[in-house]
Amino acid sequence: MGLKCGIIGITNSGKTTLFNCMSNTKANVTDFAFSTGKSNMGVCNIPDLRLAEIDKIIKADKLIYASVEIVDIPGLTKGASLGEGIGNSFLGDIRQCDALIHVLRCFDDPNLPHIDGSINPVRDIETVDLELQIKDLEQIERKMQKVEKAARVGDKDARFQCEVLSKCKNHLENFQNIRTCSLQENEQKVIEDMMLLTAKPTIFVCNVDEKSILNGNTYSDAVKAFAEKTGSDYLIIGGKLESEIAELDLRDRTLFLEDVGLTEPGVNKLLRAAYKTLDLISFFTVGGKENRAWTITCGMTAPQAAGVIHSDLERGFIRAEVIKYADLIALGSEQKCKEAGKLAVEGKNYIVCDGDILHIRFNV
Repeated sequence: MGLKCGIIGITNSGKTTLFNCMSNTKANVTDFAFSTGKSNMGVCNIPDLRLAEIDKIIKADKLIYASVEIVDIPGLTKGASLGEGIGNSFLGDIRQCDALIHVLRCFDDPNLPHIDGSINPVRDIETVDLELQIKDLEQIERKMQKVEKAARVGDKDARFQCEVLSKCKNHLENFQNIRTCSLQENEQKVIEDMMLLTAKPTIFVCNVDEKSILNGNTYSDAVKAFAEKTGSDYLIIGGKLESEIAELDLRDRTLFLEDVGLTEPGVNKLLRAAYKTLDLISFFTVGGKENRAWTITCGMTAPQAAGVIHSDLERGFIRAEVIKYADLIALGSEQKCKEAGKLAVEGKNYIVCDGDILHIRFNV
């Protein structure tokens, strides 16, 4: 299961700096607005200390962490939906993302002027939201035109679609995002194939200066209040500091983090927050060539999890042998887990839990 996160924000908010901290590819960082017209693409591993702990007990040739695709969308501005700045070129990339990381400038720098003349992260949120709302509204109105004719001649399904689309249209016209629109499951199905921009789960990232990384500042406090009011997730990260951390080797990185009062890089917290926002969990397969973490949606059954590994495993699923991560760490080996009755044999209805270690038995 691939996870794709888009990094969005006002130009010069620190998006690309954050992208470079997370990604296996590096993009050019400039102080000039609209210096690029295309998105930067990269991949990064999801930090999971459990996999390294498992490898101490069950050795494999290599460790493979779950990964996420990161897309650094070029900086936005007022009027982007109408062609200002880079115009509409970013929209296709945003539509393909599962979640959005909205980077907000929460630092002062006289050498890097804000495009709107002052630092105001809540205003920046509203600026970007408005541009995305305009495009969603256009898309919904186009779909309404297609189904209204059928609705007028008595098509019940078309009439229902019109009702749902009208509900979404009114929500957007009140400057609200689709992700905050109260929709029933059958109503959600009407719009799910539209990949609406404001329906994407969004995490706000306050990009602060070094002295504010532990407790934030007045700018990040304003974002916190906004996020709590809207039920959104937010994090505080020092982009410049993170870029310095990313360039260090593991030993020096640990010492550096201790010096600034951090226990881990902020980007690790960000990736875990993206997992939580999308209701994702990890399970593990171990032994032999690789110890590997796999990503699934919370609530998936054992056959569905097996299908993430390979479709043949889901098609020919017989059973799953399950050891809980905590039991393996506590007892120290698979054999001891078996002896203690901590290896469970589960069937097709088993719901996989975060941290499960699975051995899939199948026959095709």
